[in-house]
Amino acid sequence: MLVFDGDRTISVEDTGSMFWNQVAKVHRSADLCDPLKRLFGSNLQYTHRAFEQCRILYEDTIHELGQVTYNQICDEVAMAVTILPEVHALLQLSADVEHVGALVVTCGQSRIWRKVMERIGLSGKVQVIGGGCLSDGFVVTPAVKRAVVSHLQHMHQNYVWAFGDSPLDLDMLQEADEAIVVVGDAHTRSQSMEDSLRKAVNISGSTFRQMLLPRDVTPRLNTAEVPLVRVEDIKDDIKSRFVTHATDKAAAKLLMTPTRDARLSGPALRNAHHSVGWYLAVEYLTKVVGVEPYAIPHPKSGTTDGHQLLHEAKTLIVAIMRGGEPMALGVSDVFPKAVFKHANDATDLTDAHLKGVSTIILVDSVVNEGVTVQNFVEHIRDAQPSIFIVIIAGVVQSQSVSVNGSLRALARKHGKLRIIALRISENKYTGSGTSDTGNRLFNTTHFDK
Repeated sequence: MLVFDGDRTISVEDTGSMFWNQVAKVHRSADLCDPLKRLFGSNLQYTHRAFEQCRILYEDTIHELGQVTYNQICDEVAMAVTILPEVHALLQLSADVEHVGALVVTCGQSRIWRKVMERIGLSGKVQVIGGGCLSDGFVVTPAVKRAVVSHLQHMHQNYVWAFGDSPLDLDMLQEADEAIVVVGDAHTRSQSMEDSLRKAVNISGSTFRQMLLPRDVTPRLNTAEVPLVRVEDIKDDIKSRFVTHATDKAAAKLLMTPTRDARLSGPALRNAHHSVGWYLAVEYLTKVVGVEPYAIPHPKSGTTDGHQLLHEAKTLIVAIMRGGEPMALGVSDVFPKAVFKHANDATDLTDAHLKGVSTIILVDSVVNEGVTVQNFVEHIRDAQPSIFIVIIAGVVQSQSVSVNGSLRALARKHGKLRIIALRISENKYTGSGTSDTGNRLFNTTHFDK
């Protein structure tokens, strides 16, 4: 899910100032030009009370103008908004890419931003949350923006990218999985953002990246503290869907039940892991890698199209021993033309194994910090930088794929890396004896006693 602030994040202008300028023209009074600057510049600053006062100010103005004039002003402002083309391209992903949604969360008038989305053809794809009027029943504060991101993450299991430009967006940015500071022209951007961003980086240790729009503007802070990122790289990362998982699907709940049943071990547990591998291969790996047609004989006569994994004969399935073997065998059952390799260590993959390979599927039952798979990825990248690597696991610990996680950093460093998991878990799995997956799979729990 992509969550955007509105003013000076999506647009060049501040729609609030544009709105009040139009109101001043209607009333022919310069005193009405952007009263919000006086409000938020008072002792109230950006408190919840200030936003409530802002809402009352808007409501009183709507009452004085009349609903028809208010709607006309909002429409005129929306028509005059200049959308940053790079941000427009990101918003467009919500219409073009199945697994991407987008949301605008604004402290200003929701009607204006709905009209803007309608104007660019995204009203049915990009939702708008704004509480500028009493009739909305709420106000949008920095805390509300943060709560929206948190709700998307924890209630809907969304991986959230947040985009903002000012201190009002920092709470939202810090909560998000990926935080992108939109940096505009030095004369129009928020002057207070510099200090606020520095505090967030130095005191809270938050991680941000900055997108310069246009690219020749002066960056915020230095690029070591807040690295630069191009819109092209953001689009590629979003479209790639770095982590794919089935955590909340009914099928996953059924498949994971026997893997967590303490009564099962040995062949029964291996069969359960085999089924997980088969399911993830059929349901997810085929979408991540793609499939291709090939001719097969038809039962009646002639031939028809069958399908196989894209470049299946150039695919290497690696069972990371011991725990990954049963799941890897399930994957192998789906792709019989792929090469199968057992590996205890990354160095077990020699140049001969990697030569001519298009895709490598690394299979392990559990990924915690990701150290083991990281060693495999680094080894493969040193030998063959262009190979597409997919990690398949029954359980992946959430921290390893978070914004600061080792696997996320690995994907940024090397690219062409995807993760498929039956479920993402907050727990860490560092078992021994009867709680170790490998021991349970092969009835060796007594070795650790």
